[in-house]
Parts: sequence; structure tokens; C-alpha cells
Amino acid sequence: QVDLVESGGGSVQTGGSLRLSCAASESILNNACMGWFRQAPGKVREVVAAIYTHDKSTYHVDSVKGRFTISQDNAKNTLDLQMNNLKPEDTAVYYCAAKKTKGNYYGDDHNYNYWGQGTQVTVSS
Repeated sequence: QVDLVESGGGSVQTGGSLRLSCAASESILNNACMGWFRQAPGKVREVVAAIYTHDKSTYHVDSVKGRFTISQDNAKNTLDLQMNNLKPEDTAVYYCAAKKTKGNYYGDDHNYNYWGQGTQVTVSS
């Protein structure tokens, strides 16, 4: 059983845009918090952005603020990440994830219960 399925990755040049989408069941999207993470080669997985279901509050790490936007489309049952003005340092495998508990830190990947398989994003200079 696959709970989360990412799509939309690809290769772009610096300054380009991509939109990642994560398809999920309604039950998964009703989890307390949904997030996007990324992992570059040789680096630990890091949070990129998160959204809380109950009030739609969003969080974006400083390195992507003003460039990336997380959103949730309940009509389509998707979690999306719009990425603009991409930089080579954004190159990574991107994962969507869901966590059941509202109270724990959104930035710790150990707190997440469901994960997608990942989609590659490559930004060339």
C-alpha cells in the first residue's frame, strides 16, 4: 500500500520553476501536519516546508522563503510545493510526508508517520 505519491520533479536551469504534487488519500491528508523534505547527496534529510491541517498555517525554511510555497488542495487530495527561482543548491530528492501529532516539531523527520517515495529535482547552473 502506497500512501503518498510524489510527481512533478525534473531538471531545470537556475531561475526556473517546478511544481511538485503529492497525491494522498483523504485520510492521510487529514493528518495533523503535512510536510515537504529534501535530501541532497551526502547530506541529511531536511525539512523544506510544512502545513498544519487545522488552521492551514505554513512554515518555510529560510533558504526557500519567498521562492517556495506549500499548499494543500482538498478538492484534488494533493499536497503541492510551488518552487520558483530555483538554485543549484535546491538539487535533491524531494519527499512529502504526513504526521499524526500536532504538537511535536514539524521540522523533525522522525515525527512523521507516512512518506512518499521521493521525486528528483535537479537544477543546473
